[in-house]
Amino acid sequence: MRARVVAALLAAVASPAFAATRAALDVPPATPVKPLAFTERTLANGLRVYAIRDTTTPNVSIQVWYDVGGRDDPRGRSGFAHLFEHLMFKATRNLVPEQMDRLTEDVGGFNNASTGDDYTNYYEVVPANHLQRLLFAEADRMASLVVEPKSFASERDVVKEEYRQGLARPYGKLFQTYLPAISYSRHPYARGVIGDVGNLDAATIEDVRAFHATYYRPDNAILVVAGNFDPAELNRWVDQYFAPIRRPAGTIPRVTVTEPPRTAPVRRTVREPNTPLPAVLMSWQLPPARDPDVPALQVLDAILATGEHSRLYESLVYRDQLATSAATALDLRAGTGVYAAYAIMAGGKSADAGETALMREVARLRDAPVTPEELSEAKNELVTAALRERETVDGKASVLASDVLLTGDPRASEAQLAAIQRVSAADVQRVARRYLAPAGAATLRYLPAAPGATGDRVAIAPTVVTRALTAPADIDTVTPASAAERIAPPPPGAAVAVATPRIDEQRLANGLRLVTVERHDLPLVTALIVGGGGAAGDAPGRAGTAALAASLLTKGTTTRTATDIARAVEALGGSIGSGADRDGSIVSIAVRSGELTRALPILADVVIHPAFAPAEIERLRTQTLDGVTVSLKDPPQLAGLVATRAVFGTAPYATPLEGTPRSLAAITRDDVLAAWRAAFSPDRSTLVLVGDIYPAAARSLAEASLGGWQRGTATPSAPLAPAAFSPPQTIVIDMPEAPQAAVVVARPGITRSDPRYYALSVGNTVLGGGFSSRLNQEIRIKRGLAYGASSSLQARRLPGSIAARTQTQNPTAAQAAGLILSEMRRMGAAAVPAAELETRKAVLIGGFGRTIETNDGMAGLLSEHLVEGVPLAEIGRYVANIEAVDPASVASVAKDLLDPGPASIVIVGDAKQFVEPLRAVAPRLRVIPEAGLDLDSPSLSGGGPDDRSSRTGSVR
Repeated sequence: MRARVVAALLAAVASPAFAATRAALDVPPATPVKPLAFTERTLANGLRVYAIRDTTTPNVSIQVWYDVGGRDDPRGRSGFAHLFEHLMFKATRNLVPEQMDRLTEDVGGFNNASTGDDYTNYYEVVPANHLQRLLFAEADRMASLVVEPKSFASERDVVKEEYRQGLARPYGKLFQTYLPAISYSRHPYARGVIGDVGNLDAATIEDVRAFHATYYRPDNAILVVAGNFDPAELNRWVDQYFAPIRRPAGTIPRVTVTEPPRTAPVRRTVREPNTPLPAVLMSWQLPPARDPDVPALQVLDAILATGEHSRLYESLVYRDQLATSAATALDLRAGTGVYAAYAIMAGGKSADAGETALMREVARLRDAPVTPEELSEAKNELVTAALRERETVDGKASVLASDVLLTGDPRASEAQLAAIQRVSAADVQRVARRYLAPAGAATLRYLPAAPGATGDRVAIAPTVVTRALTAPADIDTVTPASAAERIAPPPPGAAVAVATPRIDEQRLANGLRLVTVERHDLPLVTALIVGGGGAAGDAPGRAGTAALAASLLTKGTTTRTATDIARAVEALGGSIGSGADRDGSIVSIAVRSGELTRALPILADVVIHPAFAPAEIERLRTQTLDGVTVSLKDPPQLAGLVATRAVFGTAPYATPLEGTPRSLAAITRDDVLAAWRAAFSPDRSTLVLVGDIYPAAARSLAEASLGGWQRGTATPSAPLAPAAFSPPQTIVIDMPEAPQAAVVVARPGITRSDPRYYALSVGNTVLGGGFSSRLNQEIRIKRGLAYGASSSLQARRLPGSIAARTQTQNPTAAQAAGLILSEMRRMGAAAVPAAELETRKAVLIGGFGRTIETNDGMAGLLSEHLVEGVPLAEIGRYVANIEAVDPASVASVAKDLLDPGPASIVIVGDAKQFVEPLRAVAPRLRVIPEAGLDLDSPSLSGGGPDDRSSRTGSVR
C-alpha cells in the first residue's frame, strides 16, 4: 500500500496541474521582507514619535520605550530599573492604582512591560477606538507618576517573588544570575536585570522619585503607535497629551564603561540544589547591535542552533545523545553583547563531555567554511522569522522600537536582513574566528549539589563599575489630584468591527476533510494534519504512548531519515513539529507560502509512512525521560501533574501526558504503531491550511499530496466513557530544596460541548483570568504574596478540570491556598456585578480576536475544535455566545462548578515551613516525600488519604 501511495505522490508532483499550481504560488527563495511603512517626527520636548498604520486590524498597539535599563541601576540597587517598571502601573496624578488595567484589559486589550539591560518598555494592545485614552494614560505616567509607601512596599514584595520564582525553576539561577556575572568584568550588565533581594530591600522611595526624574523624560523616550488609526487624529492627540510635558534642563546620565576584551579563558564550576541533570554554558563577547558584523553572526547562530538540522542538535542531541537539549542565545545590546551556547546533559552524561562537544562544534565554525546548503538554509530561516515577527501590530511596533533603542536606526532590521542575503561562508568563518576564539570563552559547569561537594563562587566581579544615583535638583513630588480636580480619560471612539475569518470546508474522495482560512497580508502558511487518538486512550501502565507516537512521526519515514526531514523543511525556512494532546494528535508545518508545494508532501509523508525505527524509539524514549526528570524537579510543573492525578484518579485524563519513568520504559513498538493507527486515517483526519493560500489551490495541493492516502484497516478506538472523579484530598509534596512553594487547587469540570461552557468560561475569567481577576487582585496586588495567580478551564471531549494556581514563599503557601479557596467560595456565594462581568467578557473577546490574528493562532483554534468534536461554525459564533452570558448563568455555574468543596489541594515545596498552618485550611492532609511520589499510582504513594507515617516522616 505504501509503495502505491509513494508512486501516486511522485506522479502527482510531476503532473502539469501540480506544476502550474506550484508556479502560481511559488516565490524566489530569498523572499524580500516588505519594509515597514512608518512616519516619524520629533516633538519640541525631544519625544520621538513613530506611527505604523494598518487598517486591516481592529486593534492598535501603543508602546513607550525609555532609554534606561538594568545597566543604569544605581550602585547597591541592582534590579532597580525593573522594580521601577512595576511601579509605573500604580497611580499618577489623574489615574488611580491599577487604572491602566481598567483602560486595557477591561476593554478586551492587554498591557505589560519589560526591562532589558538597555531599555524599559511599556506596551498596550487595545481596540482601536481606545487609542486616545491610552495616549492620555501613557503621557500622564510619563509626566506625573505618584510614588507612595503602600504601593512601593507591595510591588517590591512582588518583585522579590518574581526573583524567587526564577530561582525555583531548574537552571533558573544559571541564566538569571550566573550568565551575566560570568560574562562581564567591568560593565554593569554583569548584575542581571532582576537584581537580588538585598538590593531590592535597600531601595527607598526617594530613590524611586530620583530615578523617575532622571530617566523618565520625553527626550529619553520613543512613542510607537501601530494599527488602525487616522494619522491626523493621532498627530493631534500626541500634540495634546505629550507635547506639553516639560523637558528637564539637566543632562541624562549615560553608562560610558567599555567592557575590555576577554584575553584568557574563564572556567567556573558551581553546584546547586534542584539540578536534575548537569549543564554546561559557554559565553563569548559580541559587538554592539549596530555593528556591521551582526548579520554574519545571525547567520552563524542559525547554522549552529536553529532547528533539528542545526549543528548543535544534530551532534549533541541526536547523533551522540549527550544532551537532552542544546541551544544558544544571541544577545545583542547597545554595548558589548553576549553569545551563549549551552547544553542540558542527558541522563548519565557529564558536563565535561558537554563542554568538549560545544567546543568541538564552535571550533568547526572557525576551522572550515560552512556549506552552501547550510548558508541558504540559515538565510531562509531568518527571513521567515522576520516575517513572523510582523504578523501583529505589536510585533511590528516592537521591531521598530528595539531598532531605535539598540542601534539608533528604525530601519536597522531591514538593513540587516538585506545584509544577511550577502553573507558568505567566508564571512561566517571570519566572525567565528574573531568572536568565538578559545581565549575569549567563559565556561560555567552547573552541577547538582552533593553532600560534601563544593563549587566555585561566582559573583559579580568587584571591578564592575557602577554609579551612585544623584537626584536632580528639580524633582517635583507628585500627589494624586482630588476627585474634583482629577482629569478623566477621554471617552472611547466608535468601535471598529472585528471580522472573523471565513472558514472554507471541503472533503477529498478518500474522506480527508480540508479546512482553509485565507489571509494574504504576509506570504506565510501554517498547515496541520489533525488526527484522533490522544493520551486519553493510553493503555494502563503505558502513559505517554500517544505523545511518543506523535513525536516519532517527524523522526523518520520509509524513505526519509529524521535528519532528511529536518534538512528538507529547514532548507525552506520552515519548521515542522508533531505531538499529542489528551484527545487528539497533530502534525504541523509552517513555511513561506511559496514553499508550500515543497512542504506539503513532507507533511504527508510523515503522517502516512512513519518508520518507527527501533533506534528512533529508544532515542526519543531517552530524551523524553530526561525531560520528565527535569519537570519533576520544577515545583509548578510537579504540582500540576499531582493535581491532575488527584482529581482524575483512574479516569482517562489522569496520567502525565508525556508519561512517567516507569510507563515510558514499558511502551513497546507495537504500542506506538497501535497509537498511530488509531490517530491517523484520512476518513478521521483533517488538513488545516491557514495563511496565504486560496481554497482552490489548497484543494489542488491536498489532492496532489494526500489524495492517494488510503483509509486504514485499524478499527477506530471506541469512544471513551467518563469515569468517576476521585474524592477531594489535600496533598503536600515535600521538596526541602524548593525556594518557593507551588500551590494548585483543582476540581472536576465539564465537557467542551456542555451548554454551560461559555458561562463557565466567563466565570473562570472573573476568578482567575487576567491581571485584574479576583485571584490576582487578592494574592498579588493587595498582598504581594506572589508574582501572579490565575485559574484555568480545561474542557475536553470528556469532563475536564478547573484549576487555580500560584507560586509563593514557602511560609505563605497555606495563606495562598486559603485565599484561593475563599475566592472560589465567593464566586458561588454572591452574584458577580454586571459591570465586572462585562470587563471579563471583554477579556475573552479581546483574547479571541488576537488569537485569530496570526496563522498559528487561527490554526490552533481550529485544531482545538476538531479535536474536541466542536463544530467549526462555533468559531464564528464565539463573540455572540460570550456576549450573551448574563449574571444569572454565571451565578448558576459558579455555584455548581467553582465551589471548592470537590477540589483537591496540592502544594509542592518545603513542607516544614507551611504544613502546620495548612492544617487549619485542610485538617486531613497527606505529606509525601518527593522521593516517595508515584505518579503511576492513583493513590500517588503507598499510603492512604491520612498516611501518618509519610506525614510525620517528612516533616519535623
